[in-house]
Amino acid sequence: MQQGSANLNVMMKAARKAGRSLSKDFREVENLQVSRKGAGDFVSRADMAAEKIIREELTEARPTYGFLGEETGEVDGQDPTRRWIVDPLDGTTNFLHGLPHWAVSIALEHKGQLVAAVVYDPTKDEMFVSEKGAGAWMNEMRIRVSPCYRVEDSLYATGIPFSGRAGDLPETLQDLAKLMPVCAGVRRFGAASLDLAYVAAARYDGFWERGLKAWDMAAGLLIAKEAGALVEGLTPDTDPMETGDVIVASEAQFEAFAKILRS
Repeated sequence: MQQGSANLNVMMKAARKAGRSLSKDFREVENLQVSRKGAGDFVSRADMAAEKIIREELTEARPTYGFLGEETGEVDGQDPTRRWIVDPLDGTTNFLHGLPHWAVSIALEHKGQLVAAVVYDPTKDEMFVSEKGAGAWMNEMRIRVSPCYRVEDSLYATGIPFSGRAGDLPETLQDLAKLMPVCAGVRRFGAASLDLAYVAAARYDGFWERGLKAWDMAAGLLIAKEAGALVEGLTPDTDPMETGDVIVASEAQFEAFAKILRS
């Protein structure tokens, strides 16, 4: 990509360092000591070690920024206007089952606005990055959302609630019942950050999900927006970062896609 800011370079360095640590553990996944954090939501030594690496790298470079991490929780910084939002291992269940589809996700928020983002897939060595107003990139290639405008030709992604999150299951099943008969397909790959990055790269035409956390989607949302996607809540006029419910698609088909899900 074009020369990024100092903050973005720090984020990319942290993501790569955490990715190397995770990749080493991924090769030995059967030996990981796994603890239970909740039904269907596992935490491994690898996950916690990756967040520690990221936090140390970011704090060394920007000691005054706040930090919100999936494992650490929220830590206030001396600078109340800036905070990192980190998911050190998005796709933990895939990781622990030996499925090579997981990512490191890091976003920077300034005065409540997402301004820089990194989603790094170590298994494919794909680094998705963006900064507000500077477009979206995958490695050295500029990426844009799909130009497809016909729902019947489109491939979508979502997350399906699992044990511990089953409260959203009826609504998701209704979504699938409405959408699947009229589109080219729906995928559930188990890593929201990569789903959003794939919308940005035109691998998917759209994405929606309920019940996401800020660290699940912060980086991916900015990357998708900078690639030309529209981002809204499943309920109109709501903020996905506050509600956890989101619809993402290109402007060419957003209205048609959202109409189906909201009907």
